[in-house]
Amino acid sequence: MEKNSVVKQKVVVANKTGLHARPASMFVEMAKKYDADIKVVKDSQEINAKSIIGLMSLGIDQNTEITILAKGADASQAVDALVGLIEDKFGEKN
Repeated sequence: MEKNSVVKQKVVVANKTGLHARPASMFVEMAKKYDADIKVVKDSQEINAKSIIGLMSLGIDQNTEITILAKGADASQAVDALVGLIEDKFGEKN
């Protein structure tokens, strides 16, 4: 993958609490493991995926569709890992 190509994927946040507190913290911690520049887009708002304050400010509730964008050498791996975390409902049972 070229360093300048952008990887993006839409995903629906299905866990009961959405991206608040614990799930948001898990998301940010995972995003920080990658060198890629990662953004989360909800509606027309775009924030840095490595910022807990930014992520919480989007008010992502259950059944909200977001887009994860990443640019950099490990962008594809970063998007795959973050989408996987969301699809696994952050390990929540329901």
